[in-house]
Amino acid sequence: MLKILYIILLFISSTVLASDFEEDIIKSAIERTHLNIQYDGSYFSLAYPNGDVPENLGVCTDVIIRTYRKMGTDLQKLVHEDMLNNFKSYPSQRIWGLNKPDKNIDHRRVPNLQSFFKRQGRSLKVSNKAVDYKPGNLVTWMLPGNLPHIGIVTDRIDKNTGNPLIVHNIGSGPKLEEMLFSYKISGHYRFVPEKYKLSSNAE
Repeated sequence: MLKILYIILLFISSTVLASDFEEDIIKSAIERTHLNIQYDGSYFSLAYPNGDVPENLGVCTDVIIRTYRKMGTDLQKLVHEDMLNNFKSYPSQRIWGLNKPDKNIDHRRVPNLQSFFKRQGRSLKVSNKAVDYKPGNLVTWMLPGNLPHIGIVTDRIDKNTGNPLIVHNIGSGPKLEEMLFSYKISGHYRFVPEKYKLSSNAE
């Protein structure tokens, strides 16, 4: 009887933790959409850790970075540390001709985030079914001109298409929009910070 009760309590706890992650990341992402951000992908020399570009500037990756930072997770530090030990697992040399990590820009590049989420999170299937894209998941696209893009899946649903709305910045600041299938999807990931990982359900 005690064993059954323990299992029930563990399940309830796991469900709460999973819900906490999704609630926190969606809330943090949607908060970004209330800010006036000018699109600017310039190279900046950043503090480390927890370095950031000027708060009124940003690109699509900065939506992700600032969303996770609000949750207490510094992607600048995590990406940099992983690249220090696994540089060849990242496309920095192939795409940008770099021979070592650069803590100022690495985490602000979509291909690097894709490699990081594959390595330290989960790479999920890419499909044309909206139901496969769960709240809190991360999606990458290839825009016309071979421009990589990234956004966060929310729990808000478009009433016309039934697709989940996405928080992203495609040039006019962070927006909550129906655009999941507007461009070719190049990746689908889930990255749960350590503090939420007590539950396998959160992943």
